[in-house]
Amino acid sequence: MLTYTYYGHSCFLLDDGKYKVLTDPFLTENPLATAKPEDIQCDFILVSHGHFDHLGQAEDIAKRTGAQVLAIPEILGAMDGINGHGMNVGGTVKLPFGSVKMVPAIHSCMVAGGVAAGFVIEIGGQVVYFAGDTGLFSDMKLIGELCGVTVAVLPIGDNFTMGIKEAVVAAEFVGAKKVIPIHYNTWPLIAADADEFKKQVEAKGKATVEVVKPGESVEL
Repeated sequence: MLTYTYYGHSCFLLDDGKYKVLTDPFLTENPLATAKPEDIQCDFILVSHGHFDHLGQAEDIAKRTGAQVLAIPEILGAMDGINGHGMNVGGTVKLPFGSVKMVPAIHSCMVAGGVAAGFVIEIGGQVVYFAGDTGLFSDMKLIGELCGVTVAVLPIGDNFTMGIKEAVVAAEFVGAKKVIPIHYNTWPLIAADADEFKKQVEAKGKATVEVVKPGESVEL
């Protein structure tokens, strides 16, 4: 059993009943955030890249909870006093709940020398692809095929990432049976209709889309 809880933007928590994995904890300045940093309990934090709306409060949460932060070394170097595990694109690390693999993302990073990334997370009987901030790229097919992705968490907000049109193709490339949209409606610049995304993906008959509102949880 695996529970997905959405906190808005690209921040969500995966909970297998024993371990909690948090992604891109942008909470303090997030107008859609449904939790404060001090409310969050987690064991691991995955940071996809260094932009403020993804690095967020990772350092503060890691210091308070003792959670291990997984990110590229350049991002870890921008934080002090944390338990960090550096990795890079293509690498996989075994963890108590399963594993985390870092995969490419087509995006900028903010931190000098760093690159943006996504993650494939094996946890709770699922293989979750967190795409991070990215445009569409054809190697998403390889990620789906090589990793056996069961759940794809994809940005749909456009301007800084894929929009709906490209994210529909991404869902098809990855081949997951369940898709969850993220990174939309935080600001007017990335407004998107998640129900329209759901309609277009499900019209292809290969996947279902779970539209999870900030503050909601679903079982995957």
